[in-house]
Amino acid sequence: RPGVDPHRSAAALIEEADAAMYQAKELGRSQAQVFDKPMQDRAVERGNIERELQGAIERDELVLHYQPTISLETGEISKFEALVRWNHPARGLLGPLEFIPIAEESDLITKIDTWVLAEACRQNAIWNRNAVDGRSYTVAVNTSARQVRTRHLPELVQTTLERFGLEPAQLELEITESVLLVRTDRVRQTLAELNEIGVWLALDDFGTGYSSLAYLKRFPVGKLKIDRSFVADLETDPDDWAIASTIVSMGRSLRMTVLAEGVEKPEQLALLRKMGCDM
Repeated sequence: RPGVDPHRSAAALIEEADAAMYQAKELGRSQAQVFDKPMQDRAVERGNIERELQGAIERDELVLHYQPTISLETGEISKFEALVRWNHPARGLLGPLEFIPIAEESDLITKIDTWVLAEACRQNAIWNRNAVDGRSYTVAVNTSARQVRTRHLPELVQTTLERFGLEPAQLELEITESVLLVRTDRVRQTLAELNEIGVWLALDDFGTGYSSLAYLKRFPVGKLKIDRSFVADLETDPDDWAIASTIVSMGRSLRMTVLAEGVEKPEQLALLRKMGCDM
């Protein structure tokens, strides 16, 4: 057709169509996107990141940052959430949104998940060895849909716990609702095996996806996490207050632990404590 270079190779055209497909997915699927110059630039950048990410673990460029979780009953730190960052040699410290979505389109995400699991458990073993007054810490790691849908995750978790001398209750795996949408029989079996091992299972960003109550019945999840988008304006937005309090009430009725993310103001903390939020 007009405007198409007749000398373009079939491989190049397929690559461009692939870039348009990714753009359509990012914009919500069920639509068409036409490849253009800005999209070409993004495709080139995406390809560069994927190639560089291939060797990031071997080059020791990935690093974990830890976010503490505070018990609202005791006021003490009870858990740390491991958050992966990429210390890129040229671009500096990159947040997960800059490379995790790209990794999720390939087996790279499984490789990253495995590294994060091992590194977080290694660090948590050190914290627990040095803990005073017999305190015990749990470390939480995010687990991708691709990792959960494999048959090997329970074995990997068990082996990693034994390797670093951790108890199963000292590890929490966080999954998102999207994990539960595909191959539910395989996912249910994997989560049941993980639950049998004794690790904690948490449903991350609850309320931002499909939020089907059937998930809470069909899968052995023990913790709900209120997404930070419902916490940011908790003290000023009645709708956010209603959503957060509903999640807390539902979680407690189902004998689940409820954690609120992104609490940054005393007013937010006071409201969550009044609701009966756990963490």
